Amino acid sequence: MNAGDFYKNIFKRKSFHIFKDTEKISNHELENLKEFINNNIKYLDKDIKVKIEIVPEEDTTCKRGAEYCILFYSENKNDYLRNIGYIGEQIDLYLCSQNIGALWFGIGKPKYNYDDNLEYVIMISIAKIPEGPENRFRKDMFKSKRKDLSEIWSGETLNIAEIVRFAPSACNSQPWYTENTGTELLIYRYKKPGKRGIMPINKVTYYNKIDTGIYLFFLETCLDYNKYDYERFLYHDNIEDNNTEREHNKI
Repeated sequence: MNAGDFYKNIFKRKSFHIFKDTEKISNHELENLKEFINNNIKYLDKDIKVKIEIVPEEDTTCKRGAEYCILFYSENKNDYLRNIGYIGEQIDLYLCSQNIGALWFGIGKPKYNYDDNLEYVIMISIAKIPEGPENRFRKDMFKSKRKDLSEIWSGETLNIAEIVRFAPSACNSQPWYTENTGTELLIYRYKKPGKRGIMPINKVTYYNKIDTGIYLFFLETCLDYNKYDYERFLYHDNIEDNNTEREHNKI
């Protein structure tokens, strides 16, 4: 998939919190998914070891009516959570292009250990959504509930901020802020103290770091689609407080 393909599917994707009246994912579709994962995804940090497994939903604690769950394992080192978010959102948008519904399922766990050396991070549950007039992907993304643009972006929007803000996040917390200085985009992870929906208070930072990786992929997809030239500089996010993460995209 190229930037145009990813961009187009931003408008279509949605989180399927419950899967109903689904179809089977064919062997061909499953093999294509594995091919995409093995040969097409980009890493935010290629030096972090990652393993991705596709397993039946019954081999996990997920009970959302999915057929499979995609499990993410990673080496635990600086920015590994942000890296997983960046990788996983590519898969999320690819699945959307194949009419396969997806849900980032943070509270799920695998029943079996699929890697003794890497740490389990998160899963995405998936199921095939039938085509036709009742297709349940988004018809109008702009009806989705998101923060006002003024809450997450300052400076010129570059005609991308209006789209980037629809990136998914745990409990719709949208823990990001972008400042356009005129020469740089500074992206921060903003942690507001307290519990978020069903997230335990001690897991808010964990999931919001994954969310920021998701947001960065949305941002870069929009920059690429609109043919902006930029250079990325990543800064480690090792602090648990507000405004702890930034990425500089020179444009």
